[in-house]
Amino acid sequence: MRLELIHRPGNSAAKVLLGPGESFVAEGGAMIAMSGNVAIKTTTQQKSGGGLMKGLRRMMAGESFFLNHFSAGSNGGEVWVAATLAGDMLEYDLKGESLIVQGGSFVACEPSVTIDLGWQGMKTLLSGERMFWVHLKGTGKVLLSSFGAIYPVEVAGETIVDTGHIVAFQETLSFTPTKAGKSWMQSILGGEGIVCKFTGRGTVWCQSHNARGFGRLLGPMLKPR
Repeated sequence: MRLELIHRPGNSAAKVLLGPGESFVAEGGAMIAMSGNVAIKTTTQQKSGGGLMKGLRRMMAGESFFLNHFSAGSNGGEVWVAATLAGDMLEYDLKGESLIVQGGSFVACEPSVTIDLGWQGMKTLLSGERMFWVHLKGTGKVLLSSFGAIYPVEVAGETIVDTGHIVAFQETLSFTPTKAGKSWMQSILGGEGIVCKFTGRGTVWCQSHNARGFGRLLGPMLKPR
């Protein structure tokens, strides 16, 4: 599987090039187009079969209920995929490690990567995030998306990140919800509220825009149905 990212960083899309017999897994609804010799199978989990509870847990993490499995024929094939929100995309090679991904940022991966849902504890609710986050484990290519540009922040000790700007982080890091300013009043008046303090050594990938903040700004402008 080979990835080509285009129109970065504002309106990114990815062309997935598959060799003969190769396959990959994508978030439901991510496909833009595909060649005629590519087969698609839809399930509620990564492997073949059912998995109703896994589908429901994926929805709780902000992902779609279904996963699409794309498989190329003897001549290979290509599939175009993109995320719902306009922004950048990131190709990351997992090498026997774990990556924790914010709900809505997972797009696709190779079949050798295990997709699971992880409970990060009550601290995720306190930070304003969902109960479950996507855990990607194993070895293989992973495709993530962001709202706006995506960029890495290297953590060596402590780093504070606004919750709405987190795309993914390495499992070598731990995080704790905390206030942005010296007091809760300063944090609320400054518009930051609760932020995440990451500790340890690893990488946090951040997005330049905040989807929730964009929704709050856009919502009052929309005409009621």
